[in-house]
Amino acid sequence: MTPEPRVAGEQFVQSLSRGLSVITAFDAEHAAMTLSEVAVRTDLSRATARRFLHTLVELGYVRTDGRLFSLTPQVLRLGTAYLSGSGLPQIAQPHLERLSAELGESTSAAVLDGADIVYVARVATRRIMSVGITVGTRFPAYATSMGRVLLAGMTSDALDACLAATDLVALTPSTLHTPADLRAEVARVRENGWSFVDQELEQGLRSLAVPVTDPGGRVVAALNVSASMAAGDPADFVSAALPPLQAAAAAVSADLAHTA
Repeated sequence: MTPEPRVAGEQFVQSLSRGLSVITAFDAEHAAMTLSEVAVRTDLSRATARRFLHTLVELGYVRTDGRLFSLTPQVLRLGTAYLSGSGLPQIAQPHLERLSAELGESTSAAVLDGADIVYVARVATRRIMSVGITVGTRFPAYATSMGRVLLAGMTSDALDACLAATDLVALTPSTLHTPADLRAEVARVRENGWSFVDQELEQGLRSLAVPVTDPGGRVVAALNVSASMAAGDPADFVSAALPPLQAAAAAVSADLAHTA
C-alpha cells in the first residue's frame, strides 16, 4: 500500500495528498488497476478512490476502459517540470555520455527521494536488468551503489531515521539488509568516497558509484557505472572504472558550481 504522508498543520491539503497517492500507486508492476486495487494500494475507500480516479481521468492524467485504470503520458509533465527546473540532468548527460563511451558500460545519475534513488539521467549501452531503467526509475537506496553514496552524505541521525522507515528486505542472496550491516557499509562508503555493489539489487548486476557535491561539499547526487558479471573480475572492474568515474563526478560538480 502507498501510505499517506503524515503532515500536520492547517496548511496541509488532504485532498491533494490523496490525489497524489493515487497517481503514485501506479508503477511498473501495477501499470493498470481496477478501482478496488487502487483503493487497496492507497488505503482509501472505494468511493473516495473512485472520485479521485475520475477527477484524474477528466484532467487527462488517467485513462480507463471502464474497468481498468492506467496513467497517461500527461503525467510526464509533472516530472518534466522538475527535470527542466534542475540543472543536474542537462549538466550530467554529456559527462555520462563521454564516460559510457570510454568504458563501454551504462552510466547514470540519481538523486535521493526519501528512501529511494530516482534516476535523473542515463546512458544505456545494453539492457542489464530484468526491469528496464529510464529517467524516473526508482530503486531502494540501501541496495544500490548510488543509494549508498547518497546515504553516506546524511548525518548519522538522518541515516538511522531513513533505515528505520525502510522495509529492508534481501532482494538477492547477496543483499545487505540489516541496519547494523548497512550502517557499517555506509560508514565505509563515507570513508572511501565510493560504493561498489555486487549482485545486491539483482543477480548478475554490479555497480560502482561516487558522489556529486555542491560548492559546500554537500552530496547532492550520485553517478554510477553499471555492468554485468560478464565484465570480469570485480576488482578489475573497480580499478578500471573508478578513476574516470571520479573525474566525471568532479566535472559535474564543477559545472553545477558554475551555474549556482
